Amino acid sequence: MSTTALPRRAGLRRNITAESSPSTTANSVASTPDDSPTASPSSTSLSSLGSVEESDKVPEQQLFDSYGNEFKLPDYTIKDIRDAIPKHCFERSAIRGLGYVARDVASLAATFYAFNTYCTPEYVPSYALRAGLWAAYTVVQGLFGTGLWVLAHECGHQSFSPSKTINDTVGWICHSALLVPYFSWKISHGKHHKATGNMERDMVFLPRTREEHATLRGHVMHEMHELMEETPIYTAGNLIAQQLFGWPMYIFANITGHNNHAKQPEGKGVGKKNGNFSVNHFTPGSPLYERKDEHLILLSDLGLLITGSILFLVGRTYGFTNLLVWYILPYLWVNHWLVAITYLQHTDPSLPHYTGETWNFARGAAATIDREFGFIGRQLLHGIIETHVLHHYVSTIPFYHADEASEAIKPVMGSHYRANVDGGSLGFLRAMYQSARWCQWVEPNEGAKGDAANVLFFRNRNGLGVPPTKLSAPSQDIKSRNGMTLEYEGDSE
Repeated sequence: MSTTALPRRAGLRRNITAESSPSTTANSVASTPDDSPTASPSSTSLSSLGSVEESDKVPEQQLFDSYGNEFKLPDYTIKDIRDAIPKHCFERSAIRGLGYVARDVASLAATFYAFNTYCTPEYVPSYALRAGLWAAYTVVQGLFGTGLWVLAHECGHQSFSPSKTINDTVGWICHSALLVPYFSWKISHGKHHKATGNMERDMVFLPRTREEHATLRGHVMHEMHELMEETPIYTAGNLIAQQLFGWPMYIFANITGHNNHAKQPEGKGVGKKNGNFSVNHFTPGSPLYERKDEHLILLSDLGLLITGSILFLVGRTYGFTNLLVWYILPYLWVNHWLVAITYLQHTDPSLPHYTGETWNFARGAAATIDREFGFIGRQLLHGIIETHVLHHYVSTIPFYHADEASEAIKPVMGSHYRANVDGGSLGFLRAMYQSARWCQWVEPNEGAKGDAANVLFFRNRNGLGVPPTKLSAPSQDIKSRNGMTLEYEGDSE
């Protein structure tokens, strides 16, 4: 299978010619997405600050991604994307959606029954073998549980069925069973779709800026180029921490979302910052939500309370060890897959990010990448890994039409469509480590001026790809998502 996000030798990245300079054609149409989750539409929410009507300025300078490949800004419109998709791909079926839910629940139940009936001393006398089989049980149940999570995700996007009542009922039940606050997640996730790749407004997954990367490690930003290359074991340690704590830190402290809460128009974000648990998915006073949605936050909490109560009764009746194996360990596997999938959907050396001045919806949606996870991805996880680019453009298309719709938009996107499918399932797992080594922070291209300085790319201190900008006396300010300022001097080669 081909890969469209291909590495290129860094030594070739500066071969700039007149023929290779980017087009200066302005993006003439800016469409507002009408297919994002609609439970919390608000003209006053942070997600609506700044119009989706984009700035039509196109950087005159040549841009390069982390591989050293030339990058040009997308110049097609959302209408171009939607017009290319066959009409039947937009059709949703409640019966078909419920059939998939029944399949996943039946898979969970059948696996539970089979192991509790046959993986016992009577049938498997060896303790070591039984332990290994039960470990495999947690992995398999984690995959089935992730599939159910994805179907609830479909409900949140209203792509599960034409009925909002069915969507939200099924989504609330399925997500609550997995200890996910359904409506709370749905609202913040919808805002993520409306601002993907926007360094000021993305609600879910923002990379660190160079300043944040340096501050996190206690180093002065201007001295980072003198630091020793980070070791592979350090990268592995960071990945393990990310996979274990990424999801809880996101829902409890919004650790990977934007930190501009003071701009919340109702004043709920004054003095609140990510990381101190005042910005979370559980309290109605969180600045992630408007006052009109506070009852939905409480309804989400009720779902968690019901599930928690059931789990407490199971643990008290059957013992904590059984609860650990039956639910808690599979639950941790679900969290692992959620973080891994989200990370790899938005992190790759070929992907850009934008400041608010240059971002628009079409550009942000293209700042995602499709990957391949074989049978597991396409059957158990309902294609969420393989068709994510299409999902960001039209999130109301159900997953069973997503492959066809993805093929339809590729000619429109051209070189802006990105996929890394090398190696199938093993390639997907390898990409976690590779992306962690390549993608440590984002910054503008070296020497970027004006509009070009508003397009940010991944860089690293591991000697991979395009080297980081050499920093000296400041000449241009770029704001980080924490409201701090990055200072760059542009010494172009």
